[in-house]
Amino acid sequence: MSHTITLIPGDGTGPELTAAAKRVIEATGVKIRWEIHNAGVDVIGKYGTPLPEHVLESIRRNKVALKGPITTPIGGGFRSVNVALRKEVNLYACLRPCKYYPGIRSKYTDVDLVVVRENTEDLYAGVEYDLGTPEAKHIIEMAEGKIREDSAISIKPISVSGTRRIVKFAFDYAVKNGRRKVTAVAKANIMKFTDGLFYRVAREVAEEHEGKIEYEERLVDNMCMQLVQKPELYDVLVLPNLYGDIISDLCAGLVGGLGVAPGANIGDDAAVFEPTHGSAPKYTGQNKVNPTALILSGMLMLRYIGEKDAADRLEKSVAAVIAEGKSVTYDMKPHRDDPTAVGTSEMADAIIRQL
Repeated sequence: MSHTITLIPGDGTGPELTAAAKRVIEATGVKIRWEIHNAGVDVIGKYGTPLPEHVLESIRRNKVALKGPITTPIGGGFRSVNVALRKEVNLYACLRPCKYYPGIRSKYTDVDLVVVRENTEDLYAGVEYDLGTPEAKHIIEMAEGKIREDSAISIKPISVSGTRRIVKFAFDYAVKNGRRKVTAVAKANIMKFTDGLFYRVAREVAEEHEGKIEYEERLVDNMCMQLVQKPELYDVLVLPNLYGDIISDLCAGLVGGLGVAPGANIGDDAAVFEPTHGSAPKYTGQNKVNPTALILSGMLMLRYIGEKDAADRLEKSVAAVIAEGKSVTYDMKPHRDDPTAVGTSEMADAIIRQL
């Protein structure tokens, strides 16, 4: 069976990382027809936007995309190209597995967490009013002294429908992937209506899975401490948008950093697979950046399209190269100036040899 998949090289180091990941994925033997579309700062001059409509049309048509990192322009336009993409294609679930592979430099060796982050609402919905605007003044008046008059305002929407679908996604993922527990994370002791709603709806969904998947709740500040002290106690974490952004980086830090942290943004009709790290433009063209996060994102993509055997072989190959520690990039060596470090392309070659 052949799959047609949108390939977005990105900008900065994105194209070289994407080229490496593409070669590794093809080496698994899965037949893929890549439909290549460019996005990011490099196309603004041609299209007037870093996210041209033809990119979105391709994702909607093919349902699956592999994407390199994209730089968000500073000073105007999109707040974030990545956020805009998720909203346009309704990719409401951000999936970020954080798994330790032997050979990675980390203080932790027993971490296998999955962060499920709601992608479309919360403070990231972008409902903000600047200091002195009529809207900000109106909200300040409504607050009756609870907000200082010299404030800018952000609004935090948490909906029943948005919460239900992200928590259901987390439980469905847990069931499908043989996970044991879902932990809902919020701050409902302070934000009783928004985060309180998140917990109330999560409990309703949990009841539908009673006896199949364990359910618990943690306050986000306590969750940070728990993850640092005993991450092995946790499995699948489901969180509103802002907390999910923060906790996913914390979990990535437990397993070696963003360089080994894959990601996926998934909706009911499409999915985009991408690393959690940025475009690192200062390293552009140097064949230096670690390709592991994007290659593992490709592994998630293969699982998503039903190519489980290829995905398993790819993950084992990545793990073998990391465990050997020979053909890895500078950031995975004991010392970052180690002269035996290899480049992006050479690490991809090593992974291919293991397949």
